[in-house]
Amino acid sequence: LSAQTVPDVDDVPDSDEPPAINLEIKVMHARAFYGGDSVAHIVLPTFYKYPPLNFKNQKERDRYNRLVANVKRLLPLAKLARYTVIETYDFIQTLPTKKERAEHLKRVEEGLKKQYTPTLKKLTRSQGRLLVKLIDRECGQTGYDIAQAFIGAFKANMYQAIAFCFGNSLTKRYDPKGEDRYIERVVRMVESGQL
Repeated sequence: LSAQTVPDVDDVPDSDEPPAINLEIKVMHARAFYGGDSVAHIVLPTFYKYPPLNFKNQKERDRYNRLVANVKRLLPLAKLARYTVIETYDFIQTLPTKKERAEHLKRVEEGLKKQYTPTLKKLTRSQGRLLVKLIDRECGQTGYDIAQAFIGAFKANMYQAIAFCFGNSLTKRYDPKGEDRYIERVVRMVESGQL
């Protein structure tokens, strides 16, 4: 097997597209024996089998295809948000004073705004709503909860007000068994490399 490396986000030339999701194939150190020979023990991603979708008309098919395209575009951003939250939380735990933590969070917020504002400005309203739900799926918390935990209630309310002006809500929850079941289906298939 040859491992193909995915370029770092910083190595990619200035692009409006988010980074691609790499397909994770785990090669275990253990060996499996087959026919008197040993072969590498490889764990492939989960394969999801869903019944085929029956669309009533072309409009429904187009809506589903648009959902697939949007999930492929936004899922890497939601995963990046999860990694950023984890990394930021872990790092601020190492800072001794509240002042140093606040300064670090301010630098992180400014860096995120500078790096991702151009990409986020190009999203449509429906893509923005989908991104909020995908962030909740990846992080297990709403965007509002994350903002409140890191930058305080005042700024979180300010961001919520801005989102509300654009027809969105940072408090929107992800419901994989209810209204978001098609999103969950697409996300799982994208993550497993089926779409």
